[in-house]
Amino acid sequence: MIADNNHPKECLYIFLDEAGNFDFSSSGTNYFMLTSLTKYRPFEVYKALTELKYDLIESGQNMDCFHASEDSQITRDRVFNIISTHLAEVRLDCLIAEKRQIDTSLHRDDEFYPRMIRELLRHVLGETDLGVIHKVVIITDRIPVQKKRKVVEKAVKKTLAALLPERLPYHIFHHEAKSNMDLQVVDYCNWAVYRLWDRKDSRSHDRIRSAISSLLKFISEGKEVRVEKTTAPTTLSGGPHGPLSSERNL
Repeated sequence: MIADNNHPKECLYIFLDEAGNFDFSSSGTNYFMLTSLTKYRPFEVYKALTELKYDLIESGQNMDCFHASEDSQITRDRVFNIISTHLAEVRLDCLIAEKRQIDTSLHRDDEFYPRMIRELLRHVLGETDLGVIHKVVIITDRIPVQKKRKVVEKAVKKTLAALLPERLPYHIFHHEAKSNMDLQVVDYCNWAVYRLWDRKDSRSHDRIRSAISSLLKFISEGKEVRVEKTTAPTTLSGGPHGPLSSERNL
């Protein structure tokens, strides 16, 4: 997904979502993943997802918002059906860190998380024709801890200052995911890719694969960090899509 050069002066939107945790012990997640969803207005997917939300409410479900890890498989299927029909409107970029390979010097939240965000934004903006953009808006899920929020904002601002033309304004917002349909969409997409890496289950990933512009591996050599392109892992034997399940909280 790229800006149409026949329609300059567009506002570039980047929505960010994360998966995994910051626990680098043996009890933590194997991976940490950051996914960006980049798009321009109009946001065509909103109407269909809103209609689905109220269909579910009318069926008796207390549907506050869509959240991939908490929704039933039936709901996930319906959400992915909608997302998959709007993939031409967006691009997805995913940055994956295998935590056991990350140097201990980067394990602190104020080191690891900002570096991940910085490298992902560096890649996304490097792939964007900034000449047709008049503004950049970055939206993340609301960060509950004020200290962490400031660390994230500092990393984002530093990256944008280095990469954006001086004339180009930007905004950084932290919204409740339930108030922002695109945060719910990037949550679903991030979950799908994370599920592939963590469980070798490609069923949901296959639904959004055409919108994934890049899979990137976050690699540390001491405190030095580099990012390189990678490929999706091979699914488990026993079927082309890995293990399937209808359980919640997958």
